[in-house]
Amino acid sequence: MDFLGALSLLDATLRLSTPLLLACLAGLYSERAGVFDIGLEGKMLAAAFAAGAIAAITGSAWLGLAAALVISLMTSLLQGAAAITLKGNQLIAGVAINMLAAGLTTFLGQTWFKQGGRTPALPPGGRFTPLELPFAQELSGIPILGPIYQELISGHYVLVYIAFLAVPITAFILYRTRFGLRLRAVGENPKAVDTAGISVTKLRYQGVLITGLLCGFAGAYFSIAQGSGFGNNMTAGKGFIALAALIFAKWKPVPAMFTCLLFGFLDAMQIRLQGVELPVIGEVPVQAIQALPYVLTVVLLAGFIGKAVGPKAGGVPYVKER
Repeated sequence: MDFLGALSLLDATLRLSTPLLLACLAGLYSERAGVFDIGLEGKMLAAAFAAGAIAAITGSAWLGLAAALVISLMTSLLQGAAAITLKGNQLIAGVAINMLAAGLTTFLGQTWFKQGGRTPALPPGGRFTPLELPFAQELSGIPILGPIYQELISGHYVLVYIAFLAVPITAFILYRTRFGLRLRAVGENPKAVDTAGISVTKLRYQGVLITGLLCGFAGAYFSIAQGSGFGNNMTAGKGFIALAALIFAKWKPVPAMFTCLLFGFLDAMQIRLQGVELPVIGEVPVQAIQALPYVLTVVLLAGFIGKAVGPKAGGVPYVKER
């Protein structure tokens, strides 16, 4: 593989890891607050449909993004009401969100657009276009550094930059702010937080709402940036891969970024390996190549990630003592 080919592969890695990173950071906030969230997939799917539908109707990618954020926040509130206020089983609440999103998006898509659950192809203004950073063209002639700046750093969708900017912001919030300290504390020892006169319920809702916000960005990326409209089940299990990445990263933002980049790299590799003759093996079936990221998820969760201990109060509804 030559230099430009390697740059192209890394460029694809950044694009494919973006929704994983956004969903992984989303799960980090809710799980650090003590709410285990396997509903990331459902929130992303609902947001992707909202973004695709509104962008198709209005012709505006920004209105589509706003719709994705609103729907994802509403879905998070629904899950929060079940898991926090009603003190229901958090895993079941997440499964319910996934099932609701999968069925409702298909039903509404078919009812509104009559295209088998899909939305119409978006008009030019209905999806985000890559952003060219300043001086990308002027610097492109510089050996090595020019192509890196033009091809790898410049030319991505705005949501890509938001995703990677969210990593240092999340690290700062969690480890350098009072809110972050309280959020982490409520996931470890909610009784101590409550004793200090801080509302456990409020903090957990705040974590869940931040999760909804980031899932909204992730879902919108699928339908109005990477794609040109919504398609049935277009998130394709990425929410579960993001959850695996979060566990692999031990609930820390910077390791989460590198883990998501690893999954994005494997996804980019499987696209390039389709139809390629490999030495000794020959041509590998497309289905086997496409399964690479999912196989890695199973392998990592099977015990090759070391001991990953989540927040101690995670998954346990908090009941205030009287």
